[in-house]
Amino acid sequence: MASVVFYFQVHQPFRLRRYSVFDNDPFYFDDSKNAEICRKVASKCYLPATRLMLDLIHRHAGNFRVSYSISGTALDQFETFCPEVLELFRELAQTGCCEFLAETYHHSLAFVYAPEEFRQQVDLHTARIHSLFGQTPTVFRNTELIYANKLAYELSLMTDSNGKRRFAGALCEGTDRLLGYRKPTVVFKPPKWQGHDVPGRSGRLFGLLLKNYRLSDDIAFRFSNRGWAEWPLTPEKFAMWIQQTEQDGGKLCNLFLDYETFGEHQWADTGIFQFLDALPARVFEAAPGKNRFLTPSQALSEFSPQAEYDVPEFTSWADTERDLSAWQGNAMQSNALEEIFRLEKPIKEKMARAQLEAKPGDANAARRAESAARLLDDWRKLTTSDHFYYMCTKYFADGDVHKYFNPYDSPYDSYINFMNALDNVRTRATQ
Repeated sequence: MASVVFYFQVHQPFRLRRYSVFDNDPFYFDDSKNAEICRKVASKCYLPATRLMLDLIHRHAGNFRVSYSISGTALDQFETFCPEVLELFRELAQTGCCEFLAETYHHSLAFVYAPEEFRQQVDLHTARIHSLFGQTPTVFRNTELIYANKLAYELSLMTDSNGKRRFAGALCEGTDRLLGYRKPTVVFKPPKWQGHDVPGRSGRLFGLLLKNYRLSDDIAFRFSNRGWAEWPLTPEKFAMWIQQTEQDGGKLCNLFLDYETFGEHQWADTGIFQFLDALPARVFEAAPGKNRFLTPSQALSEFSPQAEYDVPEFTSWADTERDLSAWQGNAMQSNALEEIFRLEKPIKEKMARAQLEAKPGDANAARRAESAARLLDDWRKLTTSDHFYYMCTKYFADGDVHKYFNPYDSPYDSYINFMNALDNVRTRATQ
């Protein structure tokens, strides 16, 4: 028996407009370009792929299940530029076969640099998911699957309004150097913390679902590669590989992908939609009555942790190194990250003062509070990881992903433009 966990990342950043060092206009984001890209990807991916997911759920009588982590910045853009995408996700939520995961609202590196901001962004995202889809997430997916032991420890301390633990577990990369001979086909657990197992929801241990990167990347990166020895990848062949999960010592096949794989990274003419359309049936046929699709929370509820996954340093699902070097790999990135998060304290102090000064009927105080709130929102949009990804100077096997939807001619242009905008934010924070 094989249990497939299908998870998709959905994210769009607020891209900056060209911002000169002489510019002092506190409007940093290229609304026209953001709308253009959002609508383009919606037409190629979000709309056709989500309609197909709905059809698969209905066709297979609720036995096909999927999960999504949709960043708050993507949700905001859908609401403004492509409300029909949000409507389709609402329809998915109503099927009972789709789970929405928690993450940082602004798809940020806040956990690495600003723990309090991390908690606030998780709260903001959870509230947004609940308001849109009627779900309160119980499984966490950090930005770009960034994970270390200390993230599990932090998540285990987070509680809901009733004082109960919020998260059953988290998703992360199945990294070969940490797995060793083991395979990502069971639920794992983090190492003990202060001599005790890390607790999750409902009295269970905190669980980790590890990405099966080989099978995930067969779809995400190799599907249309005619030079690949396994090309063409057929649903029958892939279902057979999924079935071999049991031979790897477990029952879980965790397929974690960018949603844009369908129609954007792998264009429609590659046959990617036909592949997805046929895959569930082939999986069910490979072991009738046994194979199934589970959401992450279902997998964590059904399967207890079987082994420890010790991640002392941060890993991610990015690039061949599976570390944070895509965002921290050079001096420009390090400087930009340090400078942006250094502004957290003065910006939030300004926000707190404005809220304290706000009084009914005081128009000036109301304007100050509104201005402070807008400043905080702008700052948070600048913490989105994509801005630092655009500054990456690495070259490696999958380096082309750094060019995707990148509005800059070079990493240096990205750094200069970002720092120009950041300097204006700093001025606003100290006025």
